[in-house]
Amino acid sequence: MTALLRAYGVSKQFGGMKAVKNVDLEIIPGEIHCLIGPNGAGKSTMFKLIIGYHQPDGGKIDFDGTDITRAKSFARVQRGMSIKLQKPSVFKELSTRLNLHVALQQKAGRNDIAAEEEKLLSLLGLETHAQKDAGLLSHGQQQWLEIGMALALSPKLLLLDEPTAGMSEEETFRTGELIKRLNDDGMTILAVEHDMSFVRQIAHNVTVMHLGEVFARGKIEDIIADERVAEIYLGKGHGH
Repeated sequence: MTALLRAYGVSKQFGGMKAVKNVDLEIIPGEIHCLIGPNGAGKSTMFKLIIGYHQPDGGKIDFDGTDITRAKSFARVQRGMSIKLQKPSVFKELSTRLNLHVALQQKAGRNDIAAEEEKLLSLLGLETHAQKDAGLLSHGQQQWLEIGMALALSPKLLLLDEPTAGMSEEETFRTGELIKRLNDDGMTILAVEHDMSFVRQIAHNVTVMHLGEVFARGKIEDIIADERVAEIYLGKGHGH
């Protein structure tokens, strides 16, 4: 199957520090792929290279059959990427429904935005909060609203940067169930995450980064069983 997103030999340096070194990544249509690793692994930099916030020093990134290595972020969004960053950036003074409305308007030709709003509110479990100012929602609810706004663009690829940061265990689990439902409906998802229990809940395939490089990759069950991955996560095994 042709990859939806493919990075070949991508590198990025900041001053003297190589944040990302020669990374290959492949996302297959219909999968949930998690990019994981301990703090400082380079996963956030890699995410920013994929979404166009940084330009790579070397390598190439293809999306949906097109070279997007030098494309601006907005051009990547127009091609079918939708991006949810770590900190929620909802319009806090607008209602939950209006936030979705604004996002839905960006997709021209929607003749029934109200029906789409209802569908998203129900999917996100926010029906009873439709009229509430988004700024009054809990942290978890704001994150879900923002996932809904990303979905409003009908993307080919949904990109999530640490979607469960700052959430309670229950909210984290609900976020995982939401992501699995989206995937059941055909959405391809790439999530950067370091909460292993959450990764275990959602991932099909995993790429593990460590010190800027790909450390391991494979199916989630193989990654969980890999003792080397446990070592870098728990900080054991240094110098052995």
